[in-house]
Amino acid sequence: MVLGIGGWGSRRKPMALVRALLRSDVTDLTVVSCGGPDVGLLAAAGKVRRLVAPFATLDSIPLEPHFRAARERGRIELTEIDEAMFLWGLRAAANRLPFLPVRAGLGSDVMRVNPELRIVISPYEDGETLVAMPALRLDAALVHLNRADRRGNGQYLGPDPYFDDLFCSAADAAYVSCERIVDSAELAKGGPPQSLLVQRHRVTGVVEAPNGTHFTSCAPDHDRDEAFQKLYATTPFEEFRARFLAGDERAYQEAVEAWRRERDGADR
Repeated sequence: MVLGIGGWGSRRKPMALVRALLRSDVTDLTVVSCGGPDVGLLAAAGKVRRLVAPFATLDSIPLEPHFRAARERGRIELTEIDEAMFLWGLRAAANRLPFLPVRAGLGSDVMRVNPELRIVISPYEDGETLVAMPALRLDAALVHLNRADRRGNGQYLGPDPYFDDLFCSAADAAYVSCERIVDSAELAKGGPPQSLLVQRHRVTGVVEAPNGTHFTSCAPDHDRDEAFQKLYATTPFEEFRARFLAGDERAYQEAVEAWRRERDGADR
């Protein structure tokens, strides 16, 4: 199946949902993502056949190391496209269009490394040559927001919506995790109208998952856990999985707290 994962790099990634996916028997995924540790974990676990992404980064650590290792070993296919092309692909899918024209990609190696991409000529007087960016249709999407109600209306309170609303609109089924489930009326009190990013008609399911983006950020609720991210980036995957991913989400959060106590004790 084709799975879209919201957030951006190591910011507001639906990591609790990704960890649940790691515990499942799902495999052979095509993942569409502005890649971060979601991509790294799924690739290292052998869940991904193909990645469609403009990048795979941990932000403060430029290259996602577990994705990089899987790619260098030839374990996953990669379709790398420009960020604007990625955006237009999601918008085409959200509007159920086969493609949208975009200038991004012209004159770059994007067209060389993606020979399946096509160009179109404007039918108007300008006759401009444009890239026909195909729709990035998704079977399912996973996103994380600061707050949501039980109907699936979701609100972000941080500085950037990323593409989460488009991921939900481009998908046949969309699942939202959130820091806190609140009454619908409370959503209107927490921020400007544009912060109400995801509407219920786009959402299939919603779950409350406090700290569910760990170790990525979810501003203003919490920052990225830089120390833990460094641990993740420098630990062999099987060792990391055995220590932190062997149980359910509660077990993960407890293992992280135990690691913090160990670290703080060693620092004294």
